[in-house]
Amino acid sequence: MSYTHFTLNERKYLQKLLEEGESIRGIARALGRSPSSVSREIKRNKSKKGYNHWRANTLSIMRKRYQHHRRALAEDSFEWKYIVSKLNLFWSPETIVGRYSKKYGRKPCAVSTIYRYIYRLEFPDIERKSHLRRRGKKKQNKDANYNTIHPDRIIPQWSDDIKNRSRIGDWEGDTVYGSPGKGLIATSVDRKTRFLLTHLLSSRKADETREALAEMHKNVPVKSLSLDNGSEFSEFRELEKQIKAPIYFAEPHKPWQRGTNENTNGILRFFFPKGCDFSSVSPDLLAFVTFLINTRPRKCLDWLSPFELFFGVALD
Repeated sequence: MSYTHFTLNERKYLQKLLEEGESIRGIARALGRSPSSVSREIKRNKSKKGYNHWRANTLSIMRKRYQHHRRALAEDSFEWKYIVSKLNLFWSPETIVGRYSKKYGRKPCAVSTIYRYIYRLEFPDIERKSHLRRRGKKKQNKDANYNTIHPDRIIPQWSDDIKNRSRIGDWEGDTVYGSPGKGLIATSVDRKTRFLLTHLLSSRKADETREALAEMHKNVPVKSLSLDNGSEFSEFRELEKQIKAPIYFAEPHKPWQRGTNENTNGILRFFFPKGCDFSSVSPDLLAFVTFLINTRPRKCLDWLSPFELFFGVALD
């Protein structure tokens, strides 16, 4: 039977039986309670003058009113400082807990605890609208518009090496748009390590996009490149010659075929929301944001960062 708190009438009867000299077990039988419950009630609420039902009831109410649960995170503790520092690098709560667990062999707290502290504004200068990727809102999927071109290869024709992410150098590319006429960003993500390359573009012109992608991949291993069907990629045959690797295209209306790039573009959108004026974004700012993304640990990488896997070095 589940435990219920003593009522005022029970406490009044308990006091009467105590004054009559009744034993703990006798009182328990009379109240239909266990002897341990009666004993605990008396010890918690009696004073030097003995047990009084009004005093006992008042103390019980005060305890419930002012009871504080143990905080999951102690302010200014090592865990607190670690979480705050990583939130300021725009890591997600899941990323913070995963990386901390990998490094120290234990969790600092639950992922939900970090979200709760953010929603309650308990971390200094940290809010969900400024530090969470989706600003605390649920993800909404919308159909994308495509300008289909006629590719030589499509993603279902990927080799096993590309499908299995068994090597560095298989890239997924796309563009991230800003306000109309305000520029865009070309992005490319390595499938194995999730390492991101970016480049500012002033327009969707095919020749400008081709030159940007060729520049982005000039000093990195390139085994293949998989793109969206946007018209800005129409010079893909010339691009193949420049990067010396085959180019594949997603099938129309199937963006999930390039899921690695789609997800990474979503992370980039946190820093550059829809409607952003990319013409006012400097190359240095874009490079800094790209560095933040590449040095953020990922769950899919066993809480290593793309930078660590791509270059084979440890950051901490």
